Amino acid sequence: MAHRDLGKEEFWRGVVERWRRSGLSVAAFCRREDLAACSLHWWRQELKRRDSENSPFLPVQVAGVLSASSKNEIEIVLTSGRRISIPPGFDAQTLRQVLGVLEEPAC
Repeated sequence: MAHRDLGKEEFWRGVVERWRRSGLSVAAFCRREDLAACSLHWWRQELKRRDSENSPFLPVQVAGVLSASSKNEIEIVLTSGRRISIPPGFDAQTLRQVLGVLEEPAC
């Protein structure tokens, strides 16, 4: 695997974020910033690829703390708003299958 230049990656992440916030087309933004449009296109795709390969997990937010009186269940709130309560001793493979079905994009 080739060595990644983290400084370059950080620079392009900043460029991509500034472009998104600018509301400009890629061409107009690159003219303003004196950048090659093909470089911005390439880095957008490369960063998306890197993010998808480096992050197999979704971000989570802890909504509360379990107390001694809780049922010791885990509750997952999906992006769709659906909630799943998982009891202690659940089967991880079954949970993966259920989440895969529930999070499939609607056609």
